[in-house]
Amino acid sequence: MTVLIERVRNALGPELAGPFAAFVAVMIVFGFAAPNFLSRATFGSVAFQLPELGLLTLAMLLPILTGGLNLAITFTANMAGLTLAWVLQSQGGVDAGIGAFLLGSVLAIAVGALSGLIMGFVIAYTKAHPILVSLSMMIFLRGLGEFLTRGGDVSGIPGFLAPIGYGSIFGIPVPLLIFIACVLIWHVLLTRMKLGFNTYMIGSNIEATRYSGINTRKVQVLVYTLSGAMCAVAGIIMLARFNSVRVGHGESYLLITVLACFLGGVNPFGGFGRVIPVFVALVVLQLLSSGLNLMGASQHLATAVWGILMITVMILRWLAGRLKFLNTNRG
Repeated sequence: MTVLIERVRNALGPELAGPFAAFVAVMIVFGFAAPNFLSRATFGSVAFQLPELGLLTLAMLLPILTGGLNLAITFTANMAGLTLAWVLQSQGGVDAGIGAFLLGSVLAIAVGALSGLIMGFVIAYTKAHPILVSLSMMIFLRGLGEFLTRGGDVSGIPGFLAPIGYGSIFGIPVPLLIFIACVLIWHVLLTRMKLGFNTYMIGSNIEATRYSGINTRKVQVLVYTLSGAMCAVAGIIMLARFNSVRVGHGESYLLITVLACFLGGVNPFGGFGRVIPVFVALVVLQLLSSGLNLMGASQHLATAVWGILMITVMILRWLAGRLKFLNTNRG
């Protein structure tokens, strides 16, 4: 059995072995325990639910790779969605045209990028801890959004946006296609571009990276700016899907994005992690949620299971590290 596990690990690579094992475990457990789990309806539901969470996870991934964190992802996404909604309302609401949507989308992405830019600038130039900076931005965006919307929803968008939220092309949901495109962009950025290499370097050792001649401040600012822009893409998808937006939508996603990164093999201290394993981890989490729903469990129980899963992942990674250390010493 040990030899089989080692062969699977070598075939998939160390990054994909863990998420793939979790995928197989979820499929087996819920395949027997949940009625109609292995059905087209289940996978169709996962395909529609995955993109918004996935886009927010991509927004979380880059800061974590630098050894940081972006706690403001959901509120950044909602502020970007609100920006688009306000532009559409100013141009006629349900009667607004494509020009208004394009303008609103550009402004929404600009708002998301600006949020990330401010966080990156403060983190890079003041050396404040990313948790404190992003927490402050989260509080600011939440307060500003509640003030501007008076705690309510902003709704009423043109009908031509509906396909972006829940349309499909050749049976594949449009939001999923957008998410896959963003996954590929992030993959290329991290594996083929200088910014990706520098991101890993900073996460491994920021001081050594600085002494090697890399402008670490510029890299950190770019990383958080891109994180904010990806949040805005998620906000646009959520607006199109739900036909409304409010500042507090999707607050529970914050926990799941961090969990997806860790389950996908991303080092919580930065410097190591890949996009594709994180994508597989997201699929696992959505399948887990769907399986619990089919068994009649409430969403609150699913959130509790996600929390326990995060603790379990950390324990298993610690045990794996200890076993590797012991085997190295024996050799």
